[in-house]
Parts: sequence; C-alpha cells; structure tokens
Amino acid sequence: MSARTALITGGTSGIGKATAEILHNRGYRVAVTGQRPENVARARAELPEDVLVLAADARSLADTDQVVSEVGARFGSLTTLFLNAGVSRPMRLDTCDEAAYDEVFAVNTKGQFFTLVKALPLLADGASVIVTVGIGATRSLTGNSVTAGSHGALLAMIPTLALELAPRRIRVNAVSPGFTDTPMTRTSLRTVSDDVAATMAAMAERNPFGRLGVPADIAGTVAFLASDDAAYVTGQEIVVSGGAGLAI
Repeated sequence: MSARTALITGGTSGIGKATAEILHNRGYRVAVTGQRPENVARARAELPEDVLVLAADARSLADTDQVVSEVGARFGSLTTLFLNAGVSRPMRLDTCDEAAYDEVFAVNTKGQFFTLVKALPLLADGASVIVTVGIGATRSLTGNSVTAGSHGALLAMIPTLALELAPRRIRVNAVSPGFTDTPMTRTSLRTVSDDVAATMAAMAERNPFGRLGVPADIAGTVAFLASDDAAYVTGQEIVVSGGAGLAI
C-alpha cells in the first residue's frame, strides 16, 4: 500500500477527532463522519481543511451508502477503517426504554457492522479495520447493560471477521477504552449525576494511574493498529484504561 487513507465514523469529536488529527499528521488522507450538526460544523472549522467531513447518521444505511460513495470518489480505496461511532444510554432494568434500547443497538452494532459491509469493496488488501468497543462490554457497570450488550456483540464478531478477511490480509481488531474524558462521556454522566466534574474526579482517583483517559490515549493505540507495526496483529482486543478493571 502506498497512499494511506482512513475513514473514521464518529470522527467529529472525542476519540474519533483525535485519531483523525494523529493520522493526518502522519500523512493519511482522512475522512470523518458525524451526526450532530454542531460537531460537524466544529470539525470542519478545526480539522485540517483537506480532511473530508461528512454528516451521516450511523443508523441509516442510506447515509452509509452516501459516505462510502463520497469516500470512494475522493480516495479510491481505504487502508484504514475506524468504526468508532457510538452512543451511550445509561438505563437500569427498572427504567429501561424500548426506543433508547433500539437506538443503542442501531448505532453501536448494526450501524458499525453494515459500515464494514458497505466499505468492504473500498478496503485495500492489507488494510486495517479497528472497532471501538470499551471495557464496559466485559466488566460490570450498573446501568450499562444495554450499551455493554451492543458493544459486546461487536466484540464477539471480531475473531470471525478477522478470519473471514485474513485471505486479503485485512486485519480486524478492537480497541476498548476505559473511562475517557470525551463529550459523549460527559453527556452520559449528566443523566446520572448532578455534578459531572466531581463524578469524574472520583473516577480518576479510583483509576490505578490516578487519571481518566483522554482521547489522544486511545487515538495513539488506533494509529498503532493502523500502522505496519501491527501488520501481524488481527482478531485482538487492546484495552486502553490505565489499569481500570484489573482489580478484583
């Protein structure tokens, strides 16, 4: 592969935006997607002008078709696909909501799976596919069962997808952030806490490294998985959490 290209879903803020910046700095041609108009507008203003910023709803297969068409016209092929779009809707069993449940699985599971399906013709041999999962998929967190289930479904697919795409040397791996200071994390916490800053400070104190993750922590791992340094890594999950979740 010569020219390096990347499509990052959920790339207009947080981890996705930080990854776009790192990959662009490393010479990639980059496209990002986002749903919220304010995030799309901010990304267009703040990311380098040659980064392709596309408005798309991860739940919509028609939007995904349009994204793939525009990226194909601009780049021709993809060497990296970072499936990062996601939502978090904290809900306990006694407060669960069918519409919220359906939204979580539509974005986090169906949307990401079909983005891979539809982008497959663009993926160059030897390309890298990275999926954002999260440590909540395998560790207990009250009120997180629906979001965890949507991510856990993706995690369960990783080994099979890796084997299916191995004949083309396309690598498929997952990156699982711990608690990371992103706009989505703060929005999610506002639904369960009246003092988000205090809640995040308490979470940081409980982390073995004494801090929460920041988007660049995760973006660096994604950049590694996209690089030739990870050319023999496939079917794996890399947890980036500062040691969170290790204690019994």
